[in-house]
Amino acid sequence: MAGGMKRLAKETAVYGLSSIIGRILNWFLVPMYTRVLDGTGEFGIFTNLYAWVAFLLVLLTYGMETGFFRFINKKEEAGPMRVYSTTLFSIGSTSILFILIAFSLLSPISDWLGYAEHPEYVGMMLGIVAVDAFTSIPFAFLRYEGRALRFAAIKLLSIFLNIGLNVFFLVLCPLLYQHVPGAIDWFYIPGYGVGYVFVANVITTAVTFFVLIPDMLPGFRCKPDFALLKQMLRYSFPILILGIAGVFNQTADKIIFPFLFDDKVYANEQLGIYGACFKIAVVMVMFIQAFRYAYEPFIFAKNKTDENTMAYSEAMKYFIIFGLVIFLGVMFYLEILKYFVAPEYYPGLKVVPIVMLGELFFGIYFNLSLWYKLNDQTQWGAYFSLMGCAVTVFIIVFFAPVYGFMACAWASFCCNLLMMLVSYFVGQKKFPIRYDLRSALIYFALAFILYLAGMYPDIESQALRLLYRTVLLSIFLLFIIKRDLPLRDLPYVGRFFR
Repeated sequence: MAGGMKRLAKETAVYGLSSIIGRILNWFLVPMYTRVLDGTGEFGIFTNLYAWVAFLLVLLTYGMETGFFRFINKKEEAGPMRVYSTTLFSIGSTSILFILIAFSLLSPISDWLGYAEHPEYVGMMLGIVAVDAFTSIPFAFLRYEGRALRFAAIKLLSIFLNIGLNVFFLVLCPLLYQHVPGAIDWFYIPGYGVGYVFVANVITTAVTFFVLIPDMLPGFRCKPDFALLKQMLRYSFPILILGIAGVFNQTADKIIFPFLFDDKVYANEQLGIYGACFKIAVVMVMFIQAFRYAYEPFIFAKNKTDENTMAYSEAMKYFIIFGLVIFLGVMFYLEILKYFVAPEYYPGLKVVPIVMLGELFFGIYFNLSLWYKLNDQTQWGAYFSLMGCAVTVFIIVFFAPVYGFMACAWASFCCNLLMMLVSYFVGQKKFPIRYDLRSALIYFALAFILYLAGMYPDIESQALRLLYRTVLLSIFLLFIIKRDLPLRDLPYVGRFFR
């Protein structure tokens, strides 16, 4: 048992670190994009089409990755290779069918999305998402076999290759074209801009596919089982609905926004500003992602005892505390963090506090979701997500034409707040947990007061302004230490305070 837990901890660390490192590295591409792409409109195109990638990826995997793990462990019903082969056949067939239909209708699809002048952008996006959907299964197979290091190595290879190609096409090639005439004329198109972001991703996706071929071969050697496929599809369909609702809540603003304006150039420019400033708030998203890797194994390893429900309550309290520290840290030093994007994107900085609080609410909702996961009532997750979808779409459709991207930020805020509140009240009836609401309210109130105190005084000197905010952040940290995190209880540090 100890060996199994040790292996689980090691693999969780490898998978989690590869994912988080990937997010961080890709995050650092944003400063380059906002400075080398031709205006905010090109970043708007990037924001819009990659939102479609996230949405279509869920659609094209249709819950089969989860279904794969469910059925590959039921060895009494089907051998692992038969499950793997069946899943590869299913996802492979639908991905090929998707590509054939999409490319035959590429022109009308491009017109509908507003990219009639550059249908190749849409074509590359559709090809990328189809191949990514298919390769999700070999990656799942690596996880099943416990080959965490190969999994992480391939993931990191694709990340570094993509970053390298982006730098090559967007930074190095323009310099070579300008200073070494004729050296790259045979392949480089000046001014292609955001198109090279998609070209880099196409090359990266192709390389990843070929690197994974040895891991696909065991599945190709076995015949798919169509009776098993029916069972897997029946199991996976509810997961598809939940996945679509969940990803749509995260991408609806970036997908719907361009459709609400007749002037597509203006829409892309505004979406670019929103999308770039949204990336600043991704600090909160990365914190939530890191927490999820540690928290999910933790909750499923526990039983529904009073002692363990207290552990869930404590985990929630510390999640809120550290989430508020991140919020205050980003907001107090936003005038430094704003250099993450180019100056023409600064009008969108006002969405950062709204988006960050919305993401914090989503993180709390994720913590609350343990009740329906532990009770095997995951349909509630679908109900909450669909409810959030309705609110998101309503706010964006009715208010974005008037208030622009600010409506998108508030839509995300309201959606996550609603899901958090409804999940809490329903969860207290289905699986009561005594959360420390008093502490949560105290910390939220103190953070709000300090936020107002830090943002509104007009201090002309930036150095004094930042020093003043640092003092306010220190007050919050000292309050945490005094109330809930005594220094004497901390590992290593604690011995100096006893």
